[in-house]
Amino acid sequence: MILGRQHRRLAVMYNSIRICRCLKAYPSTIRQCGARRSYSQLSSMQLDLKRALQSADSQLVNGSSFVDRSQLKYARRLVVKLGSAVITREDEHGIALGRLASIVEQVAECHHEGRECIMVTSGAVAFGKQKLTHELLMSLSMRETLSANDHARKDVRTLLKARAAAAVGQSGLMSLYDAMFSQYGVKIAQVLVTKPDFYNDETRKNLFSTLSELISMNIVPIINTNDAVTPPPQDDDLINSNGKKVISIKDNDSLAAMLAAEVKADLLILMSDVDGIFTRPPKQEGAKMIWTYNSDMADIIQFGKKSTVGTGGMDSKVQAATWALNRGVSVVICNGMQEKAIKSIMAGRKLGTFFTNAPTANTTPVETLAENARYGSRILQKLPAVDRASAIYALAELLITKQAAILDANEKDIAIATKEGTAAPLISRLSLTPAKLKSLAIGLKQIAETSHTNVGKVLKRTKISENLNLTQVTVPIGVLLVIFESRPDCLPQVAALALSSANGLLLKGGKEASHSNKALMDVVKEALATVGAQDAISLVSTREEISDLLSMENHIDLIIPRGSSDLVRSIQDQSAHIPVLGHAEGICHVYVDKDANLDKALTIIRDSKCDYPAACNAMETLLIHEDLFESSFFNEVCDMLKRENVQLFSGPKLSSRLTFGPPQAKSLKHEYGELACAIELVSGLDSAINHIHTYGSGHTEVIITENSDAATKFQRDVDSACVFHNASSRFADGFRFGLGAEVGISTARIHARGPVGVEGLLTTKWILNGDGHAAAQFAEGGSRTYVHEHLPVDN
Repeated sequence: MILGRQHRRLAVMYNSIRICRCLKAYPSTIRQCGARRSYSQLSSMQLDLKRALQSADSQLVNGSSFVDRSQLKYARRLVVKLGSAVITREDEHGIALGRLASIVEQVAECHHEGRECIMVTSGAVAFGKQKLTHELLMSLSMRETLSANDHARKDVRTLLKARAAAAVGQSGLMSLYDAMFSQYGVKIAQVLVTKPDFYNDETRKNLFSTLSELISMNIVPIINTNDAVTPPPQDDDLINSNGKKVISIKDNDSLAAMLAAEVKADLLILMSDVDGIFTRPPKQEGAKMIWTYNSDMADIIQFGKKSTVGTGGMDSKVQAATWALNRGVSVVICNGMQEKAIKSIMAGRKLGTFFTNAPTANTTPVETLAENARYGSRILQKLPAVDRASAIYALAELLITKQAAILDANEKDIAIATKEGTAAPLISRLSLTPAKLKSLAIGLKQIAETSHTNVGKVLKRTKISENLNLTQVTVPIGVLLVIFESRPDCLPQVAALALSSANGLLLKGGKEASHSNKALMDVVKEALATVGAQDAISLVSTREEISDLLSMENHIDLIIPRGSSDLVRSIQDQSAHIPVLGHAEGICHVYVDKDANLDKALTIIRDSKCDYPAACNAMETLLIHEDLFESSFFNEVCDMLKRENVQLFSGPKLSSRLTFGPPQAKSLKHEYGELACAIELVSGLDSAINHIHTYGSGHTEVIITENSDAATKFQRDVDSACVFHNASSRFADGFRFGLGAEVGISTARIHARGPVGVEGLLTTKWILNGDGHAAAQFAEGGSRTYVHEHLPVDN
């Protein structure tokens, strides 16, 4: 960890100086920035930092290729190869300008970050073909008129597809690159090579000397083979005059691999028109994506036909990637048509196939875990309700009998969190105690008792016609993904709810509770094994970013985030195709009406704010009727909160009435999540309701009053998931509601709202039983008629 921080500091300093050096090229800009150091001083400083950065790189990866995607952010020298299918349009005539512009932008960003970039590009043939097609059409009739036996006429299509098109297109392609990169202040240089150059020692030496010199001057080399001349024979790996084995340059994949190895690149990105390496051609049934590849997997891949565009197929890409990997270069094969592919790879996202020489991790791929969860859900659905209940009872008992092992694991997490200076409220969420485990066990037994009528419950029965009956029954949603932070106690709660509702479940916990989560997951697996469904619930312990999990719409049916408002909001923003059940904030209000019992009010306010201030159902804003401002109650409530060490902030109306008092709140839409809250005055019931609608998050609101009409109006008009009368906001909880536990609290208006228990994890399906019925029989003049008679429901 220390090494990682040192590396990042060096990288930031290196990049800052590099930017200054770039600015030195523009005198007016540098004057505006007020820079004082000379260009030579900056160059010297940059060189020293580069050496330190290289040293840190070397220590970080032990002088070999990266072993994990998370390390790719440390890659300093990149080779990016753009395949023909990425560069060209689908009609193979011309360049895909929008796609190419995005890639250029990403390479320029990497360049400005201080990374050294080399590009290997295709596209000259396509660009030339676009230009020559018009010329061909215009000159065709003229050629036939002048000479019917013109030999050039006979070979024109061959020339157009390869050599002539490349010769015409090369200059245009480089002009396009120059125009695009110039928008970002990046200089480029064309390096046009022929394949025999790599097998001649002198030309090889000159080539890599040129590349090194260009890179040292912050210029991005763009390399392509000279396809205007005939390529050499496509042999296997060749031996040069020094007896050194070199890869045969058959296409731009092998060219990029050769370059990456020779310039000692940290990362080679091969961009094509497929997502990565599959076990068989992607369109074939049963094809599975290989996210991480090592040489042991060579026998499990079946290659299909190569692309109709370009010269290399997927087999050549794998061969080139493996060759480069064996020479210390990390490789990713990805789809260049995917948005921000390069930046996503550099950020460690699970995109494309990552090549590594590291042993295959023992962890099961998350896709397999999701498939197992789907299958496990179907097993649970087939089980009698009593069996699902027995598994939950077993889990409750195991929490007590395995208490010592669970608490030992939790102590390790707490020790790490304390050492890292984690805030006290977060450590409180992280900690497990015998009392917490006992409370969890009680809640789980409540869930078990309600499991007998959850799945397969008949909600509605309708007689459509004679002997045609329709039934609506409850069924599990499918596979749930629950992402939670800090609180390991939610793991067995959510597992029990999934068991009761027969849902498959993936759990993604925070690293701060990794030891606790593993210990609790072992207990869950043991309970599942009692009914033969041990794979129905799994803990995702691989290093996938949450954003990768959110893209698994084919495997996951519902996402439930449990954690900070930042986590929930981030997941809601990122999940484009999977529904998210949850709430981003818990801005809960307590309103003290003029007709309130003030003793009750003090009790409710203290509990709402102080019982567990980090909870989402804790009071964040106290609303007080302005008639109570001049009474002793206002001072009493402020004194009580101060005795509880609550930091107070005033709303605008209260602040205007105080000469001395709490500082004004920066926002009345703020969730404090700690011993702090805002106090504001309102003119009456309608004013309180309007305030809640303006600043609330739709979570939980409380009115304290002895006026039943006011309470009824408040509970009717306030548009929140939970609305209480003369009760603490802390009752907004699945366990306290009698749900046994909650998978989360939802402020949405579709499907489930408020504390979500088992019912919120169920959907329905329609079951129709007929006797040879056909829709046409109900048409006008048909033999059957609709009845649509509601039948009694008997569960």
